[in-house]
Amino acid sequence: TLPVRSSPMQPTDPNRKITPSTRRAWNRGAVALMLAFGVVILLRAGLTQAGEPEPEATVERLITEPARDADGKIVRLDLTPDQWRERLNDRQFHILREHGTERAFSGRLLDEKRRGAYACAGCGLALFRSETKFDSGTGWPSFFRPMVADHVADVADRSYGMVRTENLCGRCGGHLGHVFRDGPAPTGLRYCMNSAALVFVPDAAEDDGTD
Repeated sequence: TLPVRSSPMQPTDPNRKITPSTRRAWNRGAVALMLAFGVVILLRAGLTQAGEPEPEATVERLITEPARDADGKIVRLDLTPDQWRERLNDRQFHILREHGTERAFSGRLLDEKRRGAYACAGCGLALFRSETKFDSGTGWPSFFRPMVADHVADVADRSYGMVRTENLCGRCGGHLGHVFRDGPAPTGLRYCMNSAALVFVPDAAEDDGTD
């Protein structure tokens, strides 16, 4: 019978003292497992691959004054998954309807400098103005204030072991991104958005190429 060899991770002697070197080995193993788990989470989140072109997106019309009910709340646009798939391309559907995230610095609207409005790619609701857009250095289009407060809804997001504030479109409920309290004045907020969740609608003068 072959002798049973003890493992440094699982001592066979319960009275054996744990040496500092053994404890460091355990810690390194735990860190490696956590890193591997983090990679799996990112892959399951469906991050957009670098270099993959983002399809051009448009909306039928920019909705700046959505219909409201008797209580003043925005009337929701509710569609089935199949109906959303007909309206959206694959990337838009993944982000807006499946709460996906595009890879940093990959979005088409990150470097957009023209004057205009940023609307929900799912329903056309106006969300942000170009005057509130700023370079956060994070790799996602960032804004410090929505056009109208209830056009961008805040909900608690406790996914992946974190507590964040998720932003949804106030009309169709599509996932836009998250808001953080590290933005510039005057609000101190950073609305960190996915490009694929937005459509840029330039002001008429910009669209015409005039000043």
